[in-house]
Amino acid sequence: MVIKSMFSFFRARLRKYVLEEVWIEDYIKMGMRIGDNCSIQPGVTFDYSHCWLIKIGNNVTIAPQAYLLTHDASTKREKKYTKVGSITIEDNVFIGARALIMPGVTIGQNSIVAVGSVVTKCIPQGSIVAGNPAKVISSIEKYMEKTEMLMDSAKVYDASYTISGNISSQDKAKMYEELINKIGFVV
Repeated sequence: MVIKSMFSFFRARLRKYVLEEVWIEDYIKMGMRIGDNCSIQPGVTFDYSHCWLIKIGNNVTIAPQAYLLTHDASTKREKKYTKVGSITIEDNVFIGARALIMPGVTIGQNSIVAVGSVVTKCIPQGSIVAGNPAKVISSIEKYMEKTEMLMDSAKVYDASYTISGNISSQDKAKMYEELINKIGFVV
């Protein structure tokens, strides 16, 4: 087990230098700030050229392939300047997969940015936004009420139905069948 861990460590370091991968630690060294208990999924892109303009609060989840862009070079050719702006993501925010957060935006605490949204303006706290450009579609309170009602009639799965719970092939198939044209919940 120790040899496997050492191999994984060296393989990761080799990939970093050979493929010139940028890690979260690299962004932090450049000045980006990340709070405690954050979950940043694989494939998230932070604007490397101005990453010090990004501040992420506590308990933030950023889903795969989200993009945080702190500059806009559309003015560079004509005006010789690039527009830049900070991005602030306050506490307890969820950013969905492939969402794009543009320069000069603050996402208020306890908010949700839906999958694929393009956030061009500040989001008030406790809001759910979706679309291109992103617009407020609900409050967290209303969304949680709807979710509570849905959970009452939906299939709910325990941790054994997850990868970390070592879900079996039979349970994967069962879960798939039970969720055809339906929504369920898993711990």
